[in-house]
Amino acid sequence: MNWKVISRNIGYALLVSALFMLLSVGVSLLEGGDSALAALSISFLITFIVGIFPFIFIRETPAITLKEGYVIIFLSWLLSFIFGMLPYALWGGPFTLQNAWFESVSGFTTTGATILDDVEALPKSLLFWRASTHFIGGLGVVVFLLLLIPGSNQMKMRLTNMELTNLSRGGYSTRTNQTVYIFAYVYLGLLVASFISYILAGMPVFDAVCHAMSVSATGGFSSRNLSIAAFDSRWIEGMTMLFMYLSSIHFGLVYLTFVTRSLKPLNNPVVKFYTGSIVVVAVIVGAGLKGNGICEGWGSALWNGLFETLCVTSTAGFAILDNADWPMWIEMVLMFSAIMCGSAGSTSGGVKVDRILLLFKSAGRRVGRILHPSSVNEVRLGKRILRDEEVSPHIFYLCLYGFLLAVSVALSLFIGVDHQNSFIASVTSLGNVGPAYGALGTMGSFNSVPLLGKIVFTVDMFLGRIEIYPALAVVAMIFDKRARA
Repeated sequence: MNWKVISRNIGYALLVSALFMLLSVGVSLLEGGDSALAALSISFLITFIVGIFPFIFIRETPAITLKEGYVIIFLSWLLSFIFGMLPYALWGGPFTLQNAWFESVSGFTTTGATILDDVEALPKSLLFWRASTHFIGGLGVVVFLLLLIPGSNQMKMRLTNMELTNLSRGGYSTRTNQTVYIFAYVYLGLLVASFISYILAGMPVFDAVCHAMSVSATGGFSSRNLSIAAFDSRWIEGMTMLFMYLSSIHFGLVYLTFVTRSLKPLNNPVVKFYTGSIVVVAVIVGAGLKGNGICEGWGSALWNGLFETLCVTSTAGFAILDNADWPMWIEMVLMFSAIMCGSAGSTSGGVKVDRILLLFKSAGRRVGRILHPSSVNEVRLGKRILRDEEVSPHIFYLCLYGFLLAVSVALSLFIGVDHQNSFIASVTSLGNVGPAYGALGTMGSFNSVPLLGKIVFTVDMFLGRIEIYPALAVVAMIFDKRARA
């Protein structure tokens, strides 16, 4: 294991965080030097020095190995969490070490769960840093690995196969390096478009910046206590729904739609299944909101049902209603969406809708073989026929995801989290969705969760964001003497 190679590449990740800390210092100065100026300045200096250190003392290194790549991925995220908590911890207030850690992990993983009971009590510079962690984490999901690892295209695609799944790669006719730029263009395009849309809809400039970074990363951090509900605007709610949806679709398809000026690329089985599931869940949730008297009219109920469904499926985690007193069955319907979430190749979390569709098709194929043993049953996605060796890794991932979810629920119950949120908070943390239920719901916070519970949920967030395998690879290398050699 070449630690010089590893440390040099990790330095890039820390320098990105340092850059946004410096921008946050600029925001503080524009505000006349608010209360977070010292905390952000010190955090910037520490992060910058540690990040630049490898470039001073280590010469340019050769291409990395596959094992070194996994270590770079794992440690880059982990150290980003650690250095990202510095501004919170140094500022103080509600940010104890455990709370600063929780907020940092939630930000970088674009989960959007928070320990803050009063978001608006934070100075604007710290709110900007908070939104910046979403921006860094969201961009990292789609390009971080490919930008860091300068090896062969084949190795890059192998490392990012669970994010750029082959189930939704059919729309690409580009090489891997070009794919990196496509992701970046779409991500930044959505950021700029959402910012302009929010401004035109009447949102103040600073709030528009924070919410644009949050919605493009499908994060959920808001600069207001009431989230999107604080603006009381159907236009802002509508723009938020539009960009939550676009940010949770495979970025390659969004790019092709824009370049070809045609909706034909969206005529994709995964997109159609995803859109259809959103409509079905939204109607069910809307009917529940109307039937339980939470919304008075059908128009309001369906609008709110669609908004809350998109918040969950995209993993954006915004809110216009408080779900603390909703019937449990509505939350259970939304939990299906929280497990499935958006498309592979987007900033969405969860197991990805691609794998859920593949699971249904595989189950249908198996039933078809039982009923008609002599017939030919194939798994198809559009015009593409998938072989068993292409299907099995994704089915195994679903099993692994379910196992980790069960472990998280058991640990949460043991720690003392109530039985409802032991399940719901585990689902929303592992899926990077954010808010849970009751006191941990859309208008609540995770501040009351015990220390060990916060650790469990942040581990869930981390595993959900990097899609489990890189973490398992690093753990395996720790216990494998051959891998350490």
